[in-house]
Amino acid sequence: MNRNVGFRFVAPGNYRKSKASFPVLLMNDGQDYQAIKLEKTLVEAFTNTCIKPFCYVGISCNDNRICEYGTSSTPDFKNRGNKAANYSKFIIEEFIPFLKSAFRLSKKPADWVFCGMSLGGVSAFDIMYNHPTHFNKVGVFSGSFWWRKKEYVKGDKMDRSRIVLDLIKNRGYVTGQKFWFQCGTADETADRNHNGVIDAIDDTMDVIKELKGKGYSYPGDITYLEIDGGKHDLPTWGNAFSAFLKWAFKH
Repeated sequence: MNRNVGFRFVAPGNYRKSKASFPVLLMNDGQDYQAIKLEKTLVEAFTNTCIKPFCYVGISCNDNRICEYGTSSTPDFKNRGNKAANYSKFIIEEFIPFLKSAFRLSKKPADWVFCGMSLGGVSAFDIMYNHPTHFNKVGVFSGSFWWRKKEYVKGDKMDRSRIVLDLIKNRGYVTGQKFWFQCGTADETADRNHNGVIDAIDDTMDVIKELKGKGYSYPGDITYLEIDGGKHDLPTWGNAFSAFLKWAFKH
């Protein structure tokens, strides 16, 4: 990465006294912790008996966000995400081993969850999907699944240039992996195929369709939350976070 990576670690009140190993939530764009009011959300989650105690780790990005987030297999057609492979390698080979040595965290993949918003959501999906021995669950808020290897061509009904679709296509079903997606009906106004559905929802539903084709059940392995009037912004994602945590760490 050739940079210092800042992160925020938040644990339940009994963390220091407990001898247990805790499940973990990693989140991209950890610098938005205050903007999405996560302190209040986490306190509520830590006191909710229906949610397993877990530790939160928010990873801060910097000015290289558009380069470090994306898909590790290839950058997009404008060469954005050209450091995504480095970021993925950092998470798997450096950051997770560091976290496990520095904190009392579970060693089980079933206890590790990755999440992110917008392009950070695509990054979280990419890393989770490619590393099932490290993560079992992912949460994607308003995912930038339009991320593509070539510019969109008007009238392209198959639209297979979206990189995540091929990422899913090129790998088989893995038992235990589960996916949580969120979109808002006001995420955007663009509707490139003029089908009356905004692209953010269309792209997410195409990802779900691709996952179903690999054997993942919907509903079941896949959960989708659509927020009426929800926007592509921090307040919407903050409001959806409680529902995500109840899904991710359900007792």
